[in-house]
Amino acid sequence: MSRFVQPVPPPVDPYAGDGLLRSWLERHLGPAGHAAAKGRLADLAADVAGPLRAAHADAEAHPPTLVRYDPWGARVDRIDSSAGWQAQRAAAARHAVVALPYLPDARGTWGAAARVVQHALLHLYGPESATFSCPVAMADGAAALLSLPEVDNGVRDAWLPRLISTDPTLAITSGQWMTESQGGSDLGRSSTIGRPAVDGSWRLTGEKWFCSAADAAMAVALARPEGSGRGSRVLAPFLVPRYAVDSPLAHGLAPGAPAPGVTVHRLKDKLGTRALPTAEIGLHDAYAVPLGDPAVPGLVRAMTLVVVTRVHNAAAAAGGMRRGLAYARAYADVRHVAGGALSSSPLHRATLGTLAVDAAGAFALAGHAFALLGRVEVGADPEAAAELRIVAPLAKLATGRLAVSSASEYVESFGGAGYVEDTGVPRLLRDAQVLPIWEGTTNVLSLDVLRALTREDAGQPLLARLAAAVDLARPLSPVLADTLAGAAAQLGDTITSVTADPGSPGVLAGARGLALRLAYALTTALLVEHAAWGDEQAALAARLWARRWLRHEEIAEDAHHHLDLLC
Repeated sequence: MSRFVQPVPPPVDPYAGDGLLRSWLERHLGPAGHAAAKGRLADLAADVAGPLRAAHADAEAHPPTLVRYDPWGARVDRIDSSAGWQAQRAAAARHAVVALPYLPDARGTWGAAARVVQHALLHLYGPESATFSCPVAMADGAAALLSLPEVDNGVRDAWLPRLISTDPTLAITSGQWMTESQGGSDLGRSSTIGRPAVDGSWRLTGEKWFCSAADAAMAVALARPEGSGRGSRVLAPFLVPRYAVDSPLAHGLAPGAPAPGVTVHRLKDKLGTRALPTAEIGLHDAYAVPLGDPAVPGLVRAMTLVVVTRVHNAAAAAGGMRRGLAYARAYADVRHVAGGALSSSPLHRATLGTLAVDAAGAFALAGHAFALLGRVEVGADPEAAAELRIVAPLAKLATGRLAVSSASEYVESFGGAGYVEDTGVPRLLRDAQVLPIWEGTTNVLSLDVLRALTREDAGQPLLARLAAAVDLARPLSPVLADTLAGAAAQLGDTITSVTADPGSPGVLAGARGLALRLAYALTTALLVEHAAWGDEQAALAARLWARRWLRHEEIAEDAHHHLDLLC
């Protein structure tokens, strides 16, 4: 008797096979704008389905290693990574995954919507990048920070062109050195000290506990300027070269030599994101240059970077959910159980359909955050800035949690094969778990949402969007409109109550629940907006999302019947 081997076909083309992605681009870019982006997106999709999928597997199979000494005993702290990781690095540059929203021709073509195109690139690139999407996010955040007018022109001119280069031989990425073991997300306890040097540069001394992309050519580090006092507001962002580069800031080092004063204590042995080098790093009079005036409280400047990385986190969550769904659907189409394809089972179809609803909601939420970011950067739109203040943390916290629950279902949908490492399926769950943690846990972000509501009146633009969506929903479904209207009214009352006594234990204890309700209602509104434009998939997703997350109803039967439309 021959041995049975289950064939596992690749999922559909990630661009051509994603109807929601393509209709989203058609709406936000217009037909001409979408046409201008199609070649770029199709090229990346082809790369993802071929060489980048292989590079992803290679990087996962060969995680980074730390080489502390050269053969003669000199301390080098070199991080070696695989050919697959380097292929991902080159592809990110070549496809302008970081660079696009900064390129003059992209802004000339799409204006503020260049960020919408970038989100589409990330949606395609991220899920099988071996989490190179992380250094991509931090490079983008560093580029946004360097673009601020208060940053010294010489510093900007030396580093920004390389962060946004599309030439793989020139492009660099950035790390992010903020957390310390005694403080974590409590930045007020940061103890890294910055001292000015006679040449105008600074020297940083301290210990950084969780430094992602530790192999990047530079990092943005938070430090407390000497004599600036306590608390987090006074912290300032600094650029720390990791290796010498051909730049005035290399301070005489040979190209490629390790920067003095930076010690890599160890690489982290993590649950997931194993191809991504994350390290504990010690700074001992490490050379640095300030990003802005260190005498001016700098945490606000650093938040420019954080907002960008938070929306990238949402994109990674939504992209991973969509790719996991595509793999699970492809497997269900060929796996036979009980005399038929798994994809013909009403129960399995209902499971996949429910996951598709969650994926659609996450995509809309992440996509909206990128659209707002573009309007802030290109048009200096104050309304977009006010809304982004609350949408960035909401998008990050809600999509992160959805990504973990969805990944668990994807693993289960493969049965025993989903639990076996060499199928690649367990990675979906391992890598998803970082998404609710990186750039702030759900609780940390919920408190940030609370601050935005109580200190900055950030609930008003969100409530206004919900009210407008109620009117759009009425022709689509009166029940949907009534559900959204009821949720908006309850949220309005809650926000009023919260702002009256923001420091009470009851308000603080309920911050997570409030943030999630806000995110679920906002997602309903975003799906309604896209449905009103004319997208049938969004209309169905909006109705099912509202029933699932606002009314807490079972949607299995409809998810089963409409699986093919949902994915």
